[in-house]
Amino acid sequence: MTLGTVNRVLLALLGLLLLAAGASLLTASGPFEGRHDPLLAPHGRGWPGPWWAALGVLGVCVLLALWWLLAQLRRARPAAVLVDTGDGAFAVLRGRALEEAVAADVREAVEGVARCRVTLRGRRGAPALRVALELEPYAVPADVLAALAGPVLERARTSAALPALPAEARLHVTPRRARRVT
Repeated sequence: MTLGTVNRVLLALLGLLLLAAGASLLTASGPFEGRHDPLLAPHGRGWPGPWWAALGVLGVCVLLALWWLLAQLRRARPAAVLVDTGDGAFAVLRGRALEEAVAADVREAVEGVARCRVTLRGRRGAPALRVALELEPYAVPADVLAALAGPVLERARTSAALPALPAEARLHVTPRRARRVT
């Protein structure tokens, strides 16, 4: 389940909870007779239900809010990649540096790429790439994918000393407006 889905579900549940709380407050208050009549009168119209249930519900709401806050703050992509140096130790390669290097290599080596955005995914020990390519109208998608899967990803994999570097490519063709003929 993605973070966007969790956000939508939590917002929907919060809306339903607020709607139910408002409806129960209005129905528990009895007849509303005038402008100066209070919604909750002090005589007999207190909190419906025992206090322990109300505190339990509030406690669950606080825990859900904390869980949601931690989910918002969690990084979806790794900040670094572990590189095996061959002597039993590991070096740390910044994830942003790997993303920028692959994007620069794609722009230089692949013909017909207007823009390239690379995002590092996965874990530190087993990274993966998501490559979003915006192609020029004359570019051949099969050639672009072959160049990306061949030399570009192979250079990135060998330079980071990774056994495998899976990648997901998303292609988008830049729309070209027709010229006006007068």
